[in-house]
Amino acid sequence: MKLQLQVMNSLFDQKQIELLNELLHNLSDTQRIWLSGYLSATSVTEQLAAAPTSTVSTQPQEAQAVTVLYGTQTGNAQQLAETFSEQLKAKGLDVTTTDMNDFRPNNLRKLTNLLVIVSTHGEGDPPDTALQFYEFLFSRRAPKLDKLNYSVLALGDSSYEHFCLTGKEIDERLAELGATQISPRIDCDVDFDELAEQWYSKVEKALEDQGGKQQVSSNVSSSDKITSLYSRTNPFTAEVLENINLNGRGSNKETRHLELLLEGSNLKFEPGDSIGIYAQNDAELVDKLIETLGWDAEEKLSLKDKQVTVRDALLHHYEITVLTKPLLQKLADTFKCEAIHKLLSEENDAMCKDYMENYDLLDAVRDFSLAGVSATEFIPLLRKLPPRLYSVASSYEANPDEVHLTIGAVRYVSGGRERKGVCSTYCAEHIEPGDTLNIYVHRNPNFRLPKDPNIPIIMIGPGTGVAPFRSFLEEREEIGAEGKSWLFFGDQHYVTDFLYQVDWQRWLDNGVLTRMDVAFSRDSVEKVYVQHRMLEKKKELFSWLEEGAVVYVCGDEKNMAKDVHHTLIQIVQEDGNVSEEEAIEYVKELQQQKRYQRDVY
Repeated sequence: MKLQLQVMNSLFDQKQIELLNELLHNLSDTQRIWLSGYLSATSVTEQLAAAPTSTVSTQPQEAQAVTVLYGTQTGNAQQLAETFSEQLKAKGLDVTTTDMNDFRPNNLRKLTNLLVIVSTHGEGDPPDTALQFYEFLFSRRAPKLDKLNYSVLALGDSSYEHFCLTGKEIDERLAELGATQISPRIDCDVDFDELAEQWYSKVEKALEDQGGKQQVSSNVSSSDKITSLYSRTNPFTAEVLENINLNGRGSNKETRHLELLLEGSNLKFEPGDSIGIYAQNDAELVDKLIETLGWDAEEKLSLKDKQVTVRDALLHHYEITVLTKPLLQKLADTFKCEAIHKLLSEENDAMCKDYMENYDLLDAVRDFSLAGVSATEFIPLLRKLPPRLYSVASSYEANPDEVHLTIGAVRYVSGGRERKGVCSTYCAEHIEPGDTLNIYVHRNPNFRLPKDPNIPIIMIGPGTGVAPFRSFLEEREEIGAEGKSWLFFGDQHYVTDFLYQVDWQRWLDNGVLTRMDVAFSRDSVEKVYVQHRMLEKKKELFSWLEEGAVVYVCGDEKNMAKDVHHTLIQIVQEDGNVSEEEAIEYVKELQQQKRYQRDVY
């Protein structure tokens, strides 16, 4: 609904009304909620400050206590937890917001109201920081929770088989332990903003109904951090300064180094954060899809409060390259397609996984003869085109008002057709210096340099996974950190694929990088990867761990990250002279202490 203020019966003059209408028209629902809470809190604070001492109660009403627990791998759950906590505080509730990794699970029995916001990582796993809480909850030590009220917001990605599994399991387990669900769990896909706001609205009402209207307590802070107006729902248009291919001639890879201008955005980031980019689908793929379905590319559709053409909707707003089980189910129901229903059956689970991994929407339309449905009925079945995240490859302290990214162009052939990564090939094929990209900063508090610059760090990042470590070392150079640093880097060929070779050499020469081990898998008869280099240096690596080093892993989750994880356990077992079970516990303890951090995808 479009908000529109009028001068009649208003406290504002015509100029103020025009400014407010322009602002309100461009705000997202999240921004409106935040602004409402902020103005309410500010108003109360000013009233309390101006009120005579005798009118302020010395016995304020005890605020309703709420604990917000979040488990996050990339930072989305934390961002939502912090946003919703601030809104609840503005309503007068006593809110404690805690990372699951920092929460004592035994304290569950002491809580009255618990809100859980948790993501699912990879193929149904809890986030690294949620492991301790998750394992306690499902252990025999978990207490009865018949006095606990709770609700769960689950984050996930429907392109994975076990969509939102961690949130679902925690929700069911809390109910098993006797807790009372005050608002139904909501499962969010990658485009989570609207559903998350719906969950919060229901939770807020449930808490209000349960505890009655709460007075805002007198300790509301009147200070507010200066932040950027730009966010996931209101991206910044950044100019592209550089777009360089890092791979040498003859490489079968294309890795782009992008430099973006942030001037005027007030956007800031830390090493370990990512940049979200809103790209567009391949125009050729969009046109083929429209042609196959027999649609009019210029037909108008309603998208929120504006009209867009069918072609524009598919180009800019909807996902067409990723198939998910929820989408296939919608297609099966809409087109009454028995073949898709059969593909989704339990007996064909392996076949379904293979199909989703290797094919896209155009394939599904052709393979299952999906026709006879209008664009206005079909397109809303699709999920929104999500932004793509890329690790920051530069230090803000070293390069103010700039951000550098490392993007590997994804291209492969499947089913007789060339497939392209949505954002990576968009950046590689269509973006030149002087062009712009819509971006935002995605904070990742679980992938951070140690606060003490003297602590040693071990960085493991094959291919584009090396990007955050370039930002780490730029930052350490800028602040004059004296802690040791060790980089394991791998790719296919030394001559063509040694990304940022000049940078590493310079840092080795000036001591910012203490040592570096490389693995180029295609330069020898037997393929050599970073985990092999780790094993070759296992004695020294274990020694660094015992000295307190922090280990970072960035890159492919399905293969590399798992291999590195098992290698780390093997090194601890062999050089620590302990059993496999003890080695597993050692590595798990590293994770809980945030001395083993992963940014894997």
